[in-house]
Amino acid sequence: MFVGISNTPRDYAWGSPTAIATLLGNEPSGKPEAELWLGAHAGSPSKIVDPSLTGGAADLAEWIAAAPETALGAEIAGSSTPPRLPFLLKILAAGGPLSLQAHPSPERARAGFALENEAGIPVDAADRNYRDPFHKPELIYALSETFEALCGFRELGEIRRILAELRALDAASDEPQAGALDALETRLLGPDALHDVVDWLLRDGHGGDTGEVAWLVERVVELARHAAYLAEGGADVGFAAELACVRDLAETYPGDPGIVLSLLLNHVSLRRGEVLYLPSGNIHAYLSGLGVEVMAASDNVLRGGLTPKHIDIDELLDVLDFTPLPVPYLPASPDAPGVSVYRPDVPDFRLVRIDADAAGTGEVPMRQVTLTGPAIAICTAGGFLVAGTASSASVKRGEAVYITPDEGAVTFAGAGEVFLATTNTP
Repeated sequence: MFVGISNTPRDYAWGSPTAIATLLGNEPSGKPEAELWLGAHAGSPSKIVDPSLTGGAADLAEWIAAAPETALGAEIAGSSTPPRLPFLLKILAAGGPLSLQAHPSPERARAGFALENEAGIPVDAADRNYRDPFHKPELIYALSETFEALCGFRELGEIRRILAELRALDAASDEPQAGALDALETRLLGPDALHDVVDWLLRDGHGGDTGEVAWLVERVVELARHAAYLAEGGADVGFAAELACVRDLAETYPGDPGIVLSLLLNHVSLRRGEVLYLPSGNIHAYLSGLGVEVMAASDNVLRGGLTPKHIDIDELLDVLDFTPLPVPYLPASPDAPGVSVYRPDVPDFRLVRIDADAAGTGEVPMRQVTLTGPAIAICTAGGFLVAGTASSASVKRGEAVYITPDEGAVTFAGAGEVFLATTNTP
């Protein structure tokens, strides 16, 4: 079955006022439009365009609850109680930086959820860490020409080179304050350097506007601004992108220790079509850009700065993976001409991009995707006739459709671009 779905973009303050509307051919709402959710997550379940197809159910969550085997297939419907769609597809438009955050492993999520339930903490409490017993790995596909993000810890040698650049900028300034950088340098020499630096930044930095971290943040921001001044005069300043990030974060979150924490992380500029995969324990923040995001359907977020929301430092430190890693790009697995598949190492989801160009051929291109579970597809350009084993539907730019797993091998006939999220079982 093909069921048309829609939703209203969520108006988080960091969202872009125009990017999602422009992509999908809609009129901007006049508010920030941060995320368009396509899925059954209770926070914003997709609306059913024609409820007569779903027994009167008005949204996807209601339909899955009423007819789980039809909507999800018997295998997925029977894999959890209550039955749930294991993934969430989003169009995400970051007009400003999101919070630094990480997500727990499945084991940590189950244990944390149970402990907070036993402690009697309401699920919607602002200081609650685990709102469900699920992990939340995610991937992001860059739709804009560049998509800026922080993700995972850098090698210590590179962090020390950034510190050396800050030392040089400080020494060349009119009023050097080398002491501001001393505590950071000392901690970077310890046996658990990354853990110790993050612990110190968050505990001292959230203790008020005094102390070593407050001085460090203030001085790093001053040096980053001085670097911009020198660069305008033609000077060759190292780590320009990282220092530009410091300046941008300081505008949005003045005094936040996450400003310095950003220098410990990989700073990546995705080009259109590049994908990041962020597994459990990876600290990250999206900074700017438009993308397609797919994630396990969960609300479990441990924050680490750049936010006014609750930060549980102890739990975050236990969840984080402090292993320095390269940028976690996820390459495509070419499935067939015009079909690119992005497969993470979890069964919850995979992303498929369908691309077809009919220019000059005189024929209607056809692309096929074999489903292993329920799927959601959104058309971001052109239009397609979509046909499965049992039925068919049409989708054009800006439209989305939910596909039940009994449709099997689904064929897209037309020209344009479609993104499809489905499960990642063999």
